[in-house]
Amino acid sequence: MGSDYQSRIPVINFSTISSVEVDRGTEEWYHLCKVVREACESYGCFEALYDKITRQLRAESYSMTRQLYSLPLETKQKNFNPKPYHGYAGGFVQIPLYESFGIEDSSNYESVKSFTQLMWPNGNSQFCNTVTAMTKRLEELNHIIECLILDSYGVKAEKISPNSVIMECKTLLRVMKYRAPPEREDTIGLHPHVDKLKSTILCDDHIAGLEVETKDGQWLKLSPSPHSYIFLVGDPLMAWSNGRMHAVRHRVMMSGEKDRYSLAGFTVPIEGTIVKPPKELVDEQHPLILKEFDFMDFLMFSHSDQGRAIDSEKQLFSYAGI
Repeated sequence: MGSDYQSRIPVINFSTISSVEVDRGTEEWYHLCKVVREACESYGCFEALYDKITRQLRAESYSMTRQLYSLPLETKQKNFNPKPYHGYAGGFVQIPLYESFGIEDSSNYESVKSFTQLMWPNGNSQFCNTVTAMTKRLEELNHIIECLILDSYGVKAEKISPNSVIMECKTLLRVMKYRAPPEREDTIGLHPHVDKLKSTILCDDHIAGLEVETKDGQWLKLSPSPHSYIFLVGDPLMAWSNGRMHAVRHRVMMSGEKDRYSLAGFTVPIEGTIVKPPKELVDEQHPLILKEFDFMDFLMFSHSDQGRAIDSEKQLFSYAGI
C-alpha cells in the first residue's frame, strides 16, 4: 500500500515523568516500560509527548535554523567532518530538496561555539545557547527512554550517564531543510533508509513529510503534535537488543508550497565502542543474530562504495551477520 495510507504509530506520554530518580520503580514507570518496549519491537518508533521542552525554545531553535540556512554556500561547506553524517550535506542530484548540517557533541557549549565560529567569524552566542539548551532537553528525554528500555528487559546498566545508559554516546544534532518541490507534487525529500546511529529523536516544524514503514510494508504519514517528538530505533540499538527491537525504515516525502525544517538528535556511540547485546538478551530462545562489531568501523562501511551497494536495512547483517 502506498503513502496515502494513514494510521498512527504508538503515542506515549512522558510528561508524567518528573525524573528517572523519582519515578523509577513506580506503577506508572512499569506501565511505560511495557508500552515503550512494545512500540520499539513492533514499530521501531513511537511519538513521544513531552512538555519539558517549551514552545519558546522550539521556536527559537527554528529561528536559529533559518539563520543558518540564510548563509552562503561557501560558508555552509565549512561544516566539514570526515565521519559520515557529521558534516554539511547538500546539492545531491538524487535528492535535490535535501540539505543538512551536523553539529557534533551539541550539548557541549564549546563544541557548538566552534561550529558557530566557522559559520559566523564573530561568533553567535544566541545560536550556541539555543542549540545547547535544546540538545540537553532532548538528551533528558533520551535518558528516560533508555532507562525504560533497560528496565523492560531486566538489564542492569553498566554506566549511568546524563545522555545514554545503554552505551556511551554523544549527541549529534543534524539541522535539516527540505525545500518545497517545484511542482508541488509528492517528491522524495530523503530516500528510504534505516539509521546507522544508535537512535534518533526528531523534532519538526509541523510541516508534514516524515513517513515510516510498517513491518507489513505500509508507509505511515506522521503528523506529530506541537508537544511531541519522534523516537526511532537505529541499527546499533537493534543489534544491542539482539534483534528484539526493530530498526525502522523511514523516508521524507515533500509536497505543497512550504519548506520543511527538522532537528534530529542522534545518539552516536563514542569511537572504540563495541556493539553487542548484554548477556540477559541472549538465550536458547534468542541466540545471537550478529557478531559483535566496532561501531565506527560499521559506520564507515555503511558509507563506503561496498556498503552503499547494499539496501540500507540489510547493511548491518551483511557486515556482521552470523
